[in-house]
Amino acid sequence: MSITGKHFPSHVPMTSDTTTRLRLFADLLRYWNATLNLIGANDVATVWDRHIADSLQLATLIPPGTNRAIDLGTGGGFPGLVLAIATGVAFDLIESDRRKASFLRTAILETAASATVHNCRIEDARVAPAPLITARALAPLPRLLPLAARLLAPGGICLFLKGANLAEELTEAAGDWAMVVDRIPSQTSPGGAVLRLSELRKRETNA
Repeated sequence: MSITGKHFPSHVPMTSDTTTRLRLFADLLRYWNATLNLIGANDVATVWDRHIADSLQLATLIPPGTNRAIDLGTGGGFPGLVLAIATGVAFDLIESDRRKASFLRTAILETAASATVHNCRIEDARVAPAPLITARALAPLPRLLPLAARLLAPGGICLFLKGANLAEELTEAAGDWAMVVDRIPSQTSPGGAVLRLSELRKRETNA
């Protein structure tokens, strides 16, 4: 896949430096994947289309002026580290797996990304709330929303990359959560969507 301007928001210029750093990240991912299984073996040849481009589509939805974000369950760097490289937004990357956290720290150092790794469970993360929360294929919404809500700053938004079961997840989550929902068709995954959530709050339960 060639990286073109369409993958970047208008307020984030596409530069040769960004392209170089993303390619370096992809090379590091392939190298570490041989022993760490960061992505599926069948995805190594299509890492740009399958993973990097999938993450980059969130960049077009980051509100201008956003200077900090939290990525939940970053794993091999998706989407948080890719977005940190591409946009310059400072990301807190939360990853519970120690070896994956080591990879992320190495990738941050090599690519000079604006990101910090927190090797812990999301429930145990001690980071200040941020105006943007991101996640990719982490958990169904009924489990994901409580994790995100604790770390979302007032007036903030969530950007989640979701699969074909999104409608069912939204229906199930609606009983406990009120939110404004925008569903944007995925550019990279047929049947998938980018979920943009704002005004997220827990519904009050009757005693």
